[in-house]
Amino acid sequence: MAGDEIIGRTLELRTLERIRSSKDPELLAVYGRRRVGKTHLIRNFFEQQEIYFEVTGQKDATMAEQLRNFADAFSERFLRRHRIETPGNWNDALKLLGQEIDAQNASSGKVVIFFDELPWLASRRSGFLQTLDYFWNTWASRRKNIVVIVCGSAASWMINRLVHARGGMHNRITDRIRLLPFSLSETASYLASRRVHLDQKQILELYMATGGVPHYLRQVQRGESAAQAIDRICFTKDGALSDEFNQLYASLFDNSDQYLAVVRALARKRAGLTRTELLDETGLPSGGSTSKVLEALLESGFIASYVPLGKRTRDAVYRLADEYSLFYLTWIEPAPRSVLSSAQGGYWIQCHRGRSWPAWAGFTFEGICQKHAPEIKRALGISGIQTAETGWFHRSRGGSDPGAQIDLLIDRSDGCVNLCKVKFADTKFAITKRYAESLRNKIEVFRGQTATRKTVFLTLITTRGVQKNRHCEELVDSQVTLENLFGR
Repeated sequence: MAGDEIIGRTLELRTLERIRSSKDPELLAVYGRRRVGKTHLIRNFFEQQEIYFEVTGQKDATMAEQLRNFADAFSERFLRRHRIETPGNWNDALKLLGQEIDAQNASSGKVVIFFDELPWLASRRSGFLQTLDYFWNTWASRRKNIVVIVCGSAASWMINRLVHARGGMHNRITDRIRLLPFSLSETASYLASRRVHLDQKQILELYMATGGVPHYLRQVQRGESAAQAIDRICFTKDGALSDEFNQLYASLFDNSDQYLAVVRALARKRAGLTRTELLDETGLPSGGSTSKVLEALLESGFIASYVPLGKRTRDAVYRLADEYSLFYLTWIEPAPRSVLSSAQGGYWIQCHRGRSWPAWAGFTFEGICQKHAPEIKRALGISGIQTAETGWFHRSRGGSDPGAQIDLLIDRSDGCVNLCKVKFADTKFAITKRYAESLRNKIEVFRGQTATRKTVFLTLITTRGVQKNRHCEELVDSQVTLENLFGR
């Protein structure tokens, strides 16, 4: 395989292997936020096929400019020294592409056609989607060795216009890949491939700022601590992430103000908000337009949702799941302008030593643990058991009715449930008498409010483990550490 190494992406590679060995025509949709590595994955997996043709949409370009780009890509791939005249429309362009592939007599090998940044190619009045539908129906779908790949960062566009399309592209997609940021394990592998060697705690801190987005991690330099890297990347005038936030949402979503309103509201309410609470916080309408906003943010991985145990779907709680957005809104945006306009650095080093950092890191670690539920299940030895991962809370009604919240609840089909409490600490976590009472209260409230008949196990998820003492021995049924979140 030519090009750079593909790190991680086990499930995605399995899908691509199936497509490469398929004896049927394939139309694959790939989507995910920008900078997450979509183009890298497809290009490095497929570019050594017998015929590989790639054309990339250009942001805000006219149809004539997009067609000139097609002509350039076509000439470079098939003609080398000559350049074709720019086609007058997409029908002529794709017809020419099909004719050239047929002339190459590539009936035995795989033919891959990759339309990258499709939403930019398929601009209004371009007719691209209608032409693509016709091209697939009349030409591509009749050739068993064809793979057509459409890729885009605008998840809502890709979902509505392709994956769930009701028009011409309805039911054309044969498979799809929703590419999300790296896990902790993939982040460690990626950094190691770039000869950046950090321990797991340092990688976790980087993850809290970058969210495992490959392009963001690419900014980390060898020999830097996590704090040094974050300081340079996020808090200097040339830092790649100092102003990425505003570009990020504007590039992905039309009318991005609505999406930003949701993200900002969830950043203020770390425990999450129901749909009704979100509407109150943002002032967004209660109709279908808000549903589309939430769906697009969910599909892009910016937010996540869960239905609390014993609740209905309409009671789903939404929370901000993108670490970079949370880091930006908490730390970068409020930073003094003099900091972000300076090349000196040092601001984050001071913040990292302050009192606000441990509490913020604790909340962020909870979200990271929720993302790594498969690794937690593996550490608990319950990977083969059907489970539902959710959160749970009970709001106090005052008086003798105490409230309680569970960071992560693993509801198991074997008659058990794990109540997981998450603790971020630089050293082994010690359960004090007061905290032991708090844990007992949570278990008691959970049993009382849910009336569960399942066996309840208390699981502590920590960075460095739990100190052995009387409270630990009495209360804790199982432990998961940061090392387990890295899949070890």
